Amino acid sequence: MRPANIVTAVADILAGWTVTNAHYIFLNSSGLQYADTHRNLFFLILATIGLYGGGVVMNDVADFELDKIERPERPIPSGLASRKGATIFGICLLLLGICFAFMVSILSGEIAFCVAALAMIYDFFGKHHNFFGPLNMGLCRGGNLLLGMSAPFFVMQDFFLLALIPIVYIAAITMISRGEVVGGNKKAIVLAGFMYLLVIASLLFIPIYILKTKNIFFIDGFVFLFLLLIFQPLFAAYSNPNPANIRKAVKAGVISLIVMDASITCAFGGWQFGLIVLALLPISFLLAKVFAVT
Repeated sequence: MRPANIVTAVADILAGWTVTNAHYIFLNSSGLQYADTHRNLFFLILATIGLYGGGVVMNDVADFELDKIERPERPIPSGLASRKGATIFGICLLLLGICFAFMVSILSGEIAFCVAALAMIYDFFGKHHNFFGPLNMGLCRGGNLLLGMSAPFFVMQDFFLLALIPIVYIAAITMISRGEVVGGNKKAIVLAGFMYLLVIASLLFIPIYILKTKNIFFIDGFVFLFLLLIFQPLFAAYSNPNPANIRKAVKAGVISLIVMDASITCAFGGWQFGLIVLALLPISFLLAKVFAVT
């Protein structure tokens, strides 16, 4: 299930939830009512755990034959888990994720269903396409952020374009990850670097030009940490694009999603909420020492 990665999916939900609920508090003076926000957050977190966990389990199911050759240490080819058992487990996780999302709202359930469908399409078909594969994986993450935003639809529709940020970012990571086994392509790494810069510019653009916030000092701190975490291993991978460096760049990129989400959270909810999301980073790092990330 890639537990370290699941923590990053929870960060997506917290960021999306902060975006819409912080704006809801502003709108509440107009008499709008939105009950059970913390209950909804709890169910959305359970939903993303099911969706992400199910998606990566089904990825291992889809890659069984290839993993027997390239990654025989993984649970299914090593015999620690059966392919049939993993299939049942993965499908159950995806269905649970969808069910928990429907407990929040019909829109949340529909988004969860789309994320699950996109994950299955990527696992069995999308990953084999140079362009649509990264886009497919990016859409899964963009959908996850929208899932966090989905409970108050009347607020979500004002900020749904924020989903473009994780779409571009994860597409870049997916491009890099194609060199995990045989080594990387420097052109792909350079393109991913430009996409990283686009994401960073977007994170700075939101508070300055959209929210008109004066909290820019704290947001800059989150964004600077994000830049350090993703570019240092990316430069190493470019200098020597061997499989080990590629895996490090991918691992850093995935875990740094938490810092990206913390930046968004800080912009909409304040630095205190940003720190709450950032507190997930050491948890993900610790889990990454025990469980696979890439």
